[in-house]
Formats: sequence, structure tokens, C-alpha cells
Amino acid sequence: MLGWVSHCCFFCTERKISGDHALLWLHHTMKAVVTFLLLLFIATHAEHRGRPYVRDKVCQEFKTMGKDDFRTMTLIMNSRKFSNATFKEISHLVHEIVSLAETCCADGVDPSCYDAGSSALSAKSCSPDSPFPDHPGTAACCLHQGLEQKLCLAALEHPPRQLPHYVELSNEELCQAFKKDPKDFADRFLHEYVSSYSQAPLPVLLGSTRNFLSMVSTCCISPSPTVCFLKEKLQRKTLSLLTLMSNRACSRLTGYGKDKMKFSYLTMLAQKIPSASFEDLSPLAEDAAEVFSQCCDSVAEDCIQQKLSEHTTKICTTLSAKDKRFADCCAGKNIMQNYFCISALQPAVAPKLPELQKPTDKQLCDDNGALHTGRYMFELARRHTNVPDVFLGKLYDASENVIRECCSAKDASTCLDSKRQQMGAELPAFLEKANQLCGQYNELNFLDFKKRLRDSIRQTMPDASPELLTQLTDQRADFASTCCPANSPPLYCVAQVTAELASTCKQGSCMLV
Repeated sequence: MLGWVSHCCFFCTERKISGDHALLWLHHTMKAVVTFLLLLFIATHAEHRGRPYVRDKVCQEFKTMGKDDFRTMTLIMNSRKFSNATFKEISHLVHEIVSLAETCCADGVDPSCYDAGSSALSAKSCSPDSPFPDHPGTAACCLHQGLEQKLCLAALEHPPRQLPHYVELSNEELCQAFKKDPKDFADRFLHEYVSSYSQAPLPVLLGSTRNFLSMVSTCCISPSPTVCFLKEKLQRKTLSLLTLMSNRACSRLTGYGKDKMKFSYLTMLAQKIPSASFEDLSPLAEDAAEVFSQCCDSVAEDCIQQKLSEHTTKICTTLSAKDKRFADCCAGKNIMQNYFCISALQPAVAPKLPELQKPTDKQLCDDNGALHTGRYMFELARRHTNVPDVFLGKLYDASENVIRECCSAKDASTCLDSKRQQMGAELPAFLEKANQLCGQYNELNFLDFKKRLRDSIRQTMPDASPELLTQLTDQRADFASTCCPANSPPLYCVAQVTAELASTCKQGSCMLV
């Protein structure tokens, strides 16, 4: 029975790893990961230093990590890189890479083995019936030859998944799958979990997956599995939330870029605490964007935890005295849980504020144009607290386009006036629609929300059949449940909002599309 444990855990150590400390496991593990990442970089970019150099580095890591851990890291890195690939495709690729290392890194093997094997791997990738992950760029890479082809293929990767597809099984289902085939269970879990949360920092993914497999291998042989799972899941709560949150934040950074990430965070804070000033919130948004830009691609084992803890302290220092909800979140002893508490706060009721003043032409086009635009967006967000940043982000993009187009025009004033008129015609209806949909979603329970949606759709489409009403209601409710929350998946929701705007655009060239 205990053999299951050895098959199901990777980078195993003698000590038990708890949820709150799983990212701090043995320094030599992360050193191996860092070296593995450097190895991937070397294999892609450093062949000018000579093929023996690449082969030697691969073989050094294969021997240092051992076949099992080398295989696990290969599975993790390729599931992360090709996040839309099937388990079968990833398994084929992992098998070929590990077989290449195992064959060509053995003592006494001809040095040409590795180069010949990697060339055969590239050729297999280019075959019509290739079993490896499909990618639209493969065909173009395969037009090249030799080293150029290898470098091109090595640079391919899938965009991150718009929506995670990992669904955790029940305790009984976990143990049934685990006991049936521990190795296959671990492989499938790693692929599903890593490809779903591929944008989370690598140390977070490694810590979370290792902790989960440790939990399963422990609880499925426990005399009291239900109690064991309850205890273990409670301990790994922080790590699970960190994985989910950091994947969303890093996806947002990837999709938005650092500047728009700052805007996104600013609007989120402005809607949770609209009584706070721009001067209070802007530095916090700047700090958050800096945290994720530093940690999303970092392999430092505690980067995201350390930086987020420091960031949370800044939030609590600045905002606790200004808002009871923030004060309550900041009263906890676990600072990471305090951050999750703040992130989960619902938008506040919009206060009654003076009429919003738009930036002048001079302000938009001077050296501080971005600052004036940011302040305007902040004021807009605190007046429309139920409009998520995925909607406000369309306005942010439109403003950036207007500034870029008009401030370099011969007659900037005329250009800006024209754009203001067009925006003035589009913006009110856009904000009202978003505010109504997400406001109702935030205020009502889900069943009442769907009933309200159905009634609203029936009023606008009185001749719709019951089947069509149900279909439209379900579609709108699914969109709201996915995209109205502050931590919505950005790529998916931006695509959904863009499609909705395009379908309702009456002018033919709407600014917000």
C-alpha cells in the first residue's frame, strides 16, 4: 500500500508539507527548478555556444534530478507551456524528451546521440501525423531546416486558457482513481491542474501540486479519510487561494500589460472604497502592478507571498482607518488571508459625488496625460461601482487610442471634440447596461437574479419562445457569474464584452469595440 505514496509524490522529503508552508520546501528543490528553467532557456537560445554545451547541461540535470523528477518537471513545464494540449499529446512529448535524455546521457554514449535525437524529435514534430501538441505556428517552423527549425519549434507556446478546466473530484473519486493507478492519477492531475493555472508563478504551482498529491497519498490510506481530507484541505486553503488568485492576476498582467494592470487594480480599489482619494489608491495600484510584474515570472520560492504580504500591509495601513470592511479584513493574524479577504470584498454603494469633470484637451495631450486619464477613470469607477474593470477596460483602451490618434494630429482640438461627441453617444448606455446587469448580480441571489433576467428579456422580446428565453437567460447569467466579479478571467471576459459590443454597435465603427 505504501508504494502508492512513492509513485504519487515528486521531490519527496521526509517532512510533511502543510498548506501555509508548502512553498518553503527544501532549497535544493527550487535550485533544481531554477536550473531546469535555465536549461530550457539554454536549449532554446544558446546553441551558438555549441551542441556539446547543451547536451552536457541536459545530461547534468537529468543525472542530478533523477529520471522520475526530470520527467515530472518535463510534464509540468510542457503542460504549462502548451496549456491547451490534451493529456495524450503532452504524454507523447514527455515520453520522447525523457527517452532522449535517458538514452543519450548514459555513460559512454556517442556525443552525437543527443543532436541526432533532438533532430529526430523536430522531424517528428513536423510530420503530418505528429502526436505532439498542435500549434498554428508549427507549419511555419517546419519550413526551416536544422538549428533554425529547432529554435523556432522550441519557442512555440499556447496562449493561457481563458477559463480553468480543472474540477476537483470528490474525496471518494480521488481515492478510487488514486488506488487504481497512482502514477496515472498523478500525471493526469498535474496536467489538468498546471494547464488550468498555467499563469500562476511556477513556485506556487509546484508547491500547490506537491501539497495536493501529498494530501491524497496520505488521506487515501488513512483509517479516517473523511477527517483527514477535512483537516488537509483546511491547511491547504491559503495555498489553493494563492494559486487561483495569482493565476488570475498574472493572466491579467499578460493580457493587459503593466500599465493597464495598474488601472485595473485602481478601479477595483475605487469600487470597494469609493470614499478614498486618488492620492490614497494610486500608489497602492502602482505597488500591486509592480508586485505581479516582479513575481509572475519569478522562480524565487517565496516572491509572491513576500511581496503580497508587504503590499497587504500597505493597504491596511492606508485604508483600515477609512473603511470598516477593510479594517475587519486587516484584523486577521494571517496576512495572506487578509489579502484574500480584501480581494473578495463586494463593491460598495456608489456615493453621491459632484458632476464628473472631463480632462481638458491640454491635460490629455501634455506630458502628464496618462495621469489625468487615470484620475478621470478613477472618478468614473467610484461613481459606477458595479461596473467591473473588464467593462471599464474598454473605455481605458478607447481613451488610449484617442490620445494616440488625436494628440499627434494637426488639429488635435477638432479631433478630440469629435471623439468626445462619439463617446458621449456610446458611453451612457454602455455604463447603464453593465451597471444594471452586474448590480443585480451582486445584490440578488442567483435564482432571483436569473428570474429578473428572464423577465427583462421577455419584456424586450415578447414573442420569444420559452426555449429561446431559457437559452438567452442562461447565456446572460453565465456571462454575469463569470465576468461581474472583480477577479474575473480577463481574456475570456474581454472577448465576451467585445463580441456583445460588436453585435449592438449601430454606428458601424463604435469606439468601445
